[in-house]
This record gives sequence, structure tokens and C-alpha cells, in this order.
Amino acid sequence: MLITPLPFRRFACLAVAILLLLSAAACADQLAPSYDLVIANGRVMDPETGLDAVRHVGIRGGIIMAISQTPLAGARVIDATRHVVAPGFVDLHEHGQQDESYRLMVRDGVTSAFELEVGTGDVAAWYAAREGGQIVNYGVSIGHIPARMKVLGDPGKGLLPAGIGGSGVASDAHMAAMEAILREGLRQGAVAMGFGSAYTPGAPIAEIERMFRVAAEGGVSAHIHMRGGLAGLHETIKAASAARAPLHIVHVNSSAGDELEGFLAAIRAARDAGQDVTTEAYPYGAGMTEIQSALFDDWATWPDERFALHQLVSTGERLTRKTFAEARKTGGTVIIHGRSEQQTRAAIASPLAMIASDGFIENGRGHPRTSGTFAKVLGRYVREEGAVTLMNALGRMTLEPARRLERHTPAMEKKGRVHVGTDADLTIFDPATVIDRATYEDATIPSAGIPYVVIGGQVVVDRGELTTARPGRAIRAPVKAR
Repeated sequence: MLITPLPFRRFACLAVAILLLLSAAACADQLAPSYDLVIANGRVMDPETGLDAVRHVGIRGGIIMAISQTPLAGARVIDATRHVVAPGFVDLHEHGQQDESYRLMVRDGVTSAFELEVGTGDVAAWYAAREGGQIVNYGVSIGHIPARMKVLGDPGKGLLPAGIGGSGVASDAHMAAMEAILREGLRQGAVAMGFGSAYTPGAPIAEIERMFRVAAEGGVSAHIHMRGGLAGLHETIKAASAARAPLHIVHVNSSAGDELEGFLAAIRAARDAGQDVTTEAYPYGAGMTEIQSALFDDWATWPDERFALHQLVSTGERLTRKTFAEARKTGGTVIIHGRSEQQTRAAIASPLAMIASDGFIENGRGHPRTSGTFAKVLGRYVREEGAVTLMNALGRMTLEPARRLERHTPAMEKKGRVHVGTDADLTIFDPATVIDRATYEDATIPSAGIPYVVIGGQVVVDRGELTTARPGRAIRAPVKAR
């Protein structure tokens, strides 16, 4: 019988104990949560890579760290079975840059919202007012409209001119002062430059082109609510080409009206010729704007029946010549009905048009596009009518808006995508039930079928309800020294 020496037996026992401890530690590591948040079993759809498959998404530190075919461990796991996991929606045209609107748009899947059409006249102050975190990410343009209002001394107190800022003719000195404001806004980190020639009839195309040159100089896109129908579009595209400015035509369906086919053809022709021109649309047949704006300067010449197409937002009533005149004096916003469903569908179906809401809610009143734009496209035009494929719609809600801004604003390179290394801004929706519910009478009804929204790795919509998380941060171009 062989007897093992005592020291060797002790050594063997110690070795076995160490191996057991190491094995236990390895098992513990495997069982410990590897991620802050895991989105499991969802249909991950990424417009940039074309990924469309069931995957598990691991998030750590606000970043997507893994997209796996096998399950992942996390401190929290959301089961997204039968749901789409998409990049968070990027809205390039949202005037409701305050909590009331943010609370509604995030339940429509929006994770980043931008005020780019009108913009602001003071970029630094605009961002400072939102410091400390909002529900969604936010950003702004430096605007020709507010610059013009300031330089010319317009009396308007809202977004738009109510007098000389819209109708007045600017001198060379005035335009030089506007240029200075625009350049300062770009220095302060504006992500784009905003224009509204429809609201500034006193500004000839030469003035618009001069300001386009400032946009080109700063390397930003010019987002414009243009005037003049199809002729005005050709004029605007020509001015942007001469200035070498990237051009974005806002709400093509609203600006084009009955000329939509011609608008889309002109934009396509410019793009085919190598010009940087993009556009957007929202899925509603009615628009909305301030009733004192220059759009309505000719209201006294309208036939009586035209007034009934206008609905006062504050009361919901349809207007007459008399009540329109009264509202024109007191101010406020008005919804303008009139475009056909065929026009709306054609704009949404066009691959040229990104999806953007042009919305805002104030004191519980506004337009349903604030609350329902993205869900309506997914529910009605993708699922119910098949006018757009799901991947195409998602690309126009996420990747294309991000690409519109990313050349000047590097933060956007990590938005609008679902792959490793991008920001964990995600919208999780049920493609079988997602739909808008807001109406022209009550624009505050949130969309359905979007149970989870994640921003910066934090869950801001949880089982359809808002959480207390405020992970939204400023999206801003690099600020330059004076």
C-alpha cells in the first residue's frame, strides 16, 4: 500500500480548494449582470447596416455595448418579444421645446428634438435655459427670422414677425447686422441655420441668398419654410446652389399643396445634379401657424368660405370672416385645413421626405402632429396601407435626420443607429398596434403601441408611462472661441 506523504496531501488539498474557488468565481462572473440594461428578444432594425433580426441588446454607460444572438445578463432586462427595437426617432422640426411638448413627443418615440425652421436669435441663452437635463435630447438653429426681427425692431413676441420684421425692407447695414447675429450663433454651437421666407415677404431672394452664404461659410444646412409655390422652390434651390449652402426644405407637403408632384420632381432633379437638397413631411392634412404671421396679410381679400378652413387652437372653433379678424388682432395659433389625404399619402410615400412633426403644444392646446406624427406613419402608412416599408420609414425617422446634421455636429454620428458604440437612444414599439390617437380637438392624447423609450441608456417611457428620468442632453455643434 502506497502512503502519500502528509505535506503532499496538504498541497493537493490546497490546489483543489483554489481550483474550486476559481471555478466559483468564474461562475459568479457569468451570473453577475454584465450590462446596466438589456433589451431581450426584440426585432432589432438598424437602417444603416440593414440588420433586421431578433437580437439581444446590451447597454452600459448610456452606450450600446453588445448586439447578441444569445441572451445577455443585465441589472434590468426588458423583454421585447414581438416588438421592434429601433433607433430613437430624430425630429428635425419641433417647435415645442419645453416640458409639456417633450412629455408627449417622447411617448411618440422621439428621443432627439430640434428647433431648426425658426430657430433662435440667442443660441447660448437657448441652451442655458434647458441645462440640467430634459426628457429628450434637444438642439437649435440660429435663425434668420429672429435675427431680422431684432435688427428691424419687430413688435412680435412669439416665434414669428408681427410687422416690420416680416414686411420691412432691410438696408445693407441691416443685413450686415443680421449676418453678425448668424455668425455669432454658429460660433455658439448652433447645429443649423433657420429661414422662413414665407414669413418674411419683405426679404427678397437676394437677402436670403446672402444669408445662405453665411450658412455655407459655417458648414451648416439651411432649413427653410419657403414661399412662392413651385416657382419659389426653383428660386430657393438656385439661391442655395449659388451660395453653396446645403438646403433643407421643411414640410414639403405643406409648402407644395397641389404642386407636390412638381416639388418632389424639382428636389429630385437638384439632387441628381449633385446639389445637397433634402426635405421632410408630416402625416396630417392640416397645418398650423400664428394667426398674426405674414402668411395671412391678404386675409381681407379672401372669399367667405375660405375662413371656415381655419380652426382657432385656443377654442377649437372654425372661423368666420368676423372671428378671423378678431383673432388676428388678439393673436394665437390657427390650424389650417385643406390638403387632401392623397397629398398627405404621396408626401409620406416619397423616399425623398424625412419624417418631422412641425409640432408644439402650449397649455394643453396644439396640433396632433406633436403627439402622433411617428406613430401615425408606422400605424397607418406602414401597417394599414403599405405605402411605405417599415425599414424605409425607420430610416427616414432616424438615420437620414442624423446624417443631415452630423457633418457639422459630430454628436449626431452616434444617433439614428443601433449598433455597437452608438448612443443607447432606442424606441421599442409593437408594429401590430402602434398608432396615433391625438386629434385636432385634443392634441394631448399620447400615441399607443410604444411601451418603452430609452434615452442615454435610461428608460424614460416604461410600459407606456413616463418615468422621472431626465437623461436628455444638449446636442450642440462645437463652440468656438471668439
